[in-house]
Amino acid sequence: MKSKSIWLGLILVVLSIPVLLIVSWRLWLNFRYAPKIYYQVDDVPKHDVAIVFGAGLYNGRPSHALADRIEVAVDLYHAGKVKKLLMTGDNSIIEYNEPEAMRKHAHELGVSNEDIVLDYAGRRTYDSCYRAKEIFEVDQAILITQRFHQPRAIYLCDQLGMQGVGFVADKHNYYQWYRLWWEIRETLATSAAWWDINISHPVPILGEKLPIR
Repeated sequence: MKSKSIWLGLILVVLSIPVLLIVSWRLWLNFRYAPKIYYQVDDVPKHDVAIVFGAGLYNGRPSHALADRIEVAVDLYHAGKVKKLLMTGDNSIIEYNEPEAMRKHAHELGVSNEDIVLDYAGRRTYDSCYRAKEIFEVDQAILITQRFHQPRAIYLCDQLGMQGVGFVADKHNYYQWYRLWWEIRETLATSAAWWDINISHPVPILGEKLPIR
């Protein structure tokens, strides 16, 4: 009986190590990039481009989280903090077009279509950051997303050769269940980001260069 307890304890310890590493990595990123995350329009430095990350559609319209990202980007645009909005999201099937829905919402809020650039192959944060640098030749940008997502987005952009600062897009009081799910998913995604940068080095969909000027 005693030997079984010892073995069970050893198994639990071994299983807990990956969990501790994953959680520690995310906590470290949160600490590392906290100084690069802004909450007030007046505080964020001016940039030519803001990158707005996709966050899902409901019946063809932006989800609450995505609407918040778009509206915050529009606030920065009208305040003169950015000149161009790079809307990056998923358009892997004809029926699902995040960037176009994002463009439409921003245009309804007064952004000129000439100042909106669409990236139809931003299926993941990694893909969006990679393509922003390689396809759109963005060297510096304000990254628009929710607080929980900011450290990973900034980390990926930094590692892929693009300097980014974050601006938080938490306008709504989201449901607790959503917040819990986002936190769990983000913890796993943060470790996946480390793997992409340091081990697998995936290359997303590319194409001709479309520099933002």
